Amino acid sequence: MGHTIRDQKKLVARVRRIRGQSEALEKALLAGVGCGPVLQQIAAIRGAVNGLMAEVLDGHLREHLSDENHTPQERAEELDQVLGVLRSYLR
Repeated sequence: MGHTIRDQKKLVARVRRIRGQSEALEKALLAGVGCGPVLQQIAAIRGAVNGLMAEVLDGHLREHLSDENHTPQERAEELDQVLGVLRSYLR
């Protein structure tokens, strides 16, 4: 069983919190709230997304790259995939 399936409840809860934060940001912008609170909300959303990314990435690395049942070729392919995602994420 994959780690995103095994941890589904926890991951979905994080996504729902991020959605709530995003909706609060939209409401703040529509209400004309000042820059300070808007920036704070953006920072909170970014932190939440980074936390979600870190959790999924941690599970992926542990499950796919440290599993001795995978061949060196499979591990190399998984590593390439993760590096591609990280490059995209860090842009």
